[in-house]
Amino acid sequence: MRSTIQALRLKYRPMNSFETWGSTLLPSIELLATLAFALSGIMEAARKRMDVVGVCVVGFLAAFGGGTLRDILLDQRPFFWVENEIVMWAVLALCILSITFMRQRHFELTEKTIQWPDTLGLGLFTASGVAQSLALGMSPTVAILMGTITGIFGGVLRDIVCNEIPVSFKDHRPYALCSVAGGVLYIVLAAVDAEPWFCMTVCALITVVFRVLAIWNDWTLPAWRND
Repeated sequence: MRSTIQALRLKYRPMNSFETWGSTLLPSIELLATLAFALSGIMEAARKRMDVVGVCVVGFLAAFGGGTLRDILLDQRPFFWVENEIVMWAVLALCILSITFMRQRHFELTEKTIQWPDTLGLGLFTASGVAQSLALGMSPTVAILMGTITGIFGGVLRDIVCNEIPVSFKDHRPYALCSVAGGVLYIVLAAVDAEPWFCMTVCALITVVFRVLAIWNDWTLPAWRND
């Protein structure tokens, strides 16, 4: 196990290999994940009938919450959205366009509708969180944990601000476990020398597929019972 960890750290040692693929793929994945979570926040805030400022605030919290917490825990400065200012403008543009579209088309907002951008963001942020952690020389366990935190914390902030118990805690369908599964698969692929772009792609896909299957088939985890 120790030799595997050392091999992973060498493979992702900052920042030589990371700079070659991370300068293109990783920012793209983080941008897509950010926009997906921003959209879930916009939709939830609109469903709660917040005003324009409230919708934008919730959208920004959902978009940046998970990645910011990851950067804090990994002592990364500047934060990912500060380093890439275009991400902030993209989220702001998405907020304005989404509000305009939903008002004009009377788009029906349901809890089920919001799950789809949330699921996409979960998969993409899980992959980016694991990749960032390994690139900084973190152990596989820490990398999986950072991927999970990156994937779920934006949604937790979104739901708390909207006065809801976070979806990741209340609906009993696997959520964080889907992120963990994707992160574990990333580590396994990296251990057999798969390319980082392939690891990220498979991690994101598996996380999304597991979550979609959990929603469609209504898989549930054991809940607390009051006997």
